[in-house]
Amino acid sequence: MILLQCVQLSKSFGAEKILSNVKLEVQSRDRIALVGRNGAGKSTLLKIIAKELSYDTGDLIIPKNVSIGYLAQDSGLNSHRSIWEEMLLVFEHLQRMEQSLRKLEEKMSDPSDSNYEKVLLEYDQMQQDFKDLGGYQYEADIRGILSGLNFSSFDYSTKINTLSGGQKTRLALGKLLLTKPDLLILDEPTNHLDIETLTWLENYLSGYDGAILVVSHDRYFLDRVVNQVYELSFNQTIKYIGNYSNYLEEKEKRLEIELKNYEKQQGEIKKLEEFVQKNIARASTSNRAKSRRKQLDKINPLNQPQIDDHSAKFRFEIQKQSGNDVLTVDQLVLGYDKHILIENVNLKLTRGESVALIGPNGIGKSTLIKAISKKLKPIEGNIYYGSNVAIGYYDQEQTELSSNKTVLKELWDEYPQTIEKDIRTVLGNFLFSGDDVLKSVSDLSGGEKARLALAKLMMKKSNLLILDEPTNHLDLDSKEVLESALIDYPGTLLFVSHDRYFVNRMATRVVELSEKNVTNYLGNYDYYLEKKLEQEEWKQLQEEIIANSSTNFPSRPSENQSVRTDYEREKELKKIQRQRQRKIEELEKEIEQAEEQIASWEEELCLPEVFQDHEKSLELNESIEKAKENIHSWMEEWETLQLEES
Repeated sequence: MILLQCVQLSKSFGAEKILSNVKLEVQSRDRIALVGRNGAGKSTLLKIIAKELSYDTGDLIIPKNVSIGYLAQDSGLNSHRSIWEEMLLVFEHLQRMEQSLRKLEEKMSDPSDSNYEKVLLEYDQMQQDFKDLGGYQYEADIRGILSGLNFSSFDYSTKINTLSGGQKTRLALGKLLLTKPDLLILDEPTNHLDIETLTWLENYLSGYDGAILVVSHDRYFLDRVVNQVYELSFNQTIKYIGNYSNYLEEKEKRLEIELKNYEKQQGEIKKLEEFVQKNIARASTSNRAKSRRKQLDKINPLNQPQIDDHSAKFRFEIQKQSGNDVLTVDQLVLGYDKHILIENVNLKLTRGESVALIGPNGIGKSTLIKAISKKLKPIEGNIYYGSNVAIGYYDQEQTELSSNKTVLKELWDEYPQTIEKDIRTVLGNFLFSGDDVLKSVSDLSGGEKARLALAKLMMKKSNLLILDEPTNHLDLDSKEVLESALIDYPGTLLFVSHDRYFVNRMATRVVELSEKNVTNYLGNYDYYLEKKLEQEEWKQLQEEIIANSSTNFPSRPSENQSVRTDYEREKELKKIQRQRQRKIEELEKEIEQAEEQIASWEEELCLPEVFQDHEKSLELNESIEKAKENIHSWMEEWETLQLEES
């Protein structure tokens, strides 16, 4: 069922064109990502769809019975109610039904009433409706959502207006999820979520019954949640099938094909034009030249592929190499106003490492790197720095920037010996050009401030970079550029990030900070997840064996070889099961994409210019037959795996 259609939508703010002839379609259970640069118009399009903004031309088609829920970027609940009271508002209709049921129960207590049978029938029908609408589980649904969004430790009587901005935003998301609209529109829903909560949200959205349209800069989130991507570029949309990683691959292929076709046609046009120019005046070749001119007139010229390559360009260099031992943190205790936040922290960094510091919100990650960056004095313990270590610190709050300065002065005052031309060149590489460098820092957007802070960091040429959420506020392209620059960086990295895609690409070691200790994982984020899963499986197996055995379970598996063997066997079985499930999902995706491709080819075959072209028709038919053979083969494999699974 089609839930939404945007047909040739256009929108301008004054003389500035934001959207032009935008096409977008959402069907039941679609998971769609809307991607594009900051300022491309993504949030504007979402507001138009949510009917919070008008549009200039085109059509927005939404069936009357389709419900839409919209979460704007960083929109938090502003309410004098408690957490529980606010969530209950979603189920006012069920609460009214519940009150009506109680009244009917009172009437049913008197069998002598002349309307007794009628009351019984009315009660039975209302009770069934109440059950079908989730009347017996809505309180459990509220608790489940609040727990998933990291409110399980809260007193639900807490007033919302006493919470932080991030907590209010999470509650706004929770309230929206409880409404369960047919189409869920989310603008940057991953802001203010830690990794554990992000994982919960991904799992929740994967099983969501409705359709989802989302804008997010979290590439890991997009890879796990969406199955279609609409790219908003040059005021228009282009549709891609698959998740974010697939979109990147398909976009590159599409641009390559379009460029080849354009260049090929330009070559043909040039040859024809040269032939006409040389031969039109000769009597002997005039007719052939006229024939070529007719060919030229019939050619429908292709537009040169537009490449939106307006990306920052930079690299991090170092002034001097550090020693092999870069940093040692020994029994560190940190806090504010004598309130201890973290204690007994031990950490070592060696030259060339790229270490990700992860953990739940509020655990003290930013506090720890502030102490390492000499921005905060420890309560106890020591931090030892290696020889020639020069620290460059990136603060997610951009407190290092002076709000009363211009962009140019912000950088130039820091490096007064550098000539203005070179300062402007650096700023240009970070997309500050022309009059942009005269803007006040206080007037910059979050993304612009992030780029300015990175420009200052690059100029410092430090050999130890300490970064606190460096990808916050950056668009997807800027994140890619930052990652490429950091991968080539010859120094040492220590960073805090909730961007799992970034952690996966950058980290050579993951350090997990918890209330009890610091745990090291010698690999990237995927390796960390794998090890965490193994630990959880081992813990569950321990509990199962303890529950089913009267003997004491050993504290270490190596103390009892038979237990170890059981564990290894169980672990291997679960691994095979996970592999089988992943293969099933991959096959389903392949089949779905192949079916969509066949439908596209069959539509193309109906075009007059195609079915009249024998070679093109033959080529398309062969492609369709080959795709059908692939589907048949995949279906057989899928059925075999499903039988094994059952």
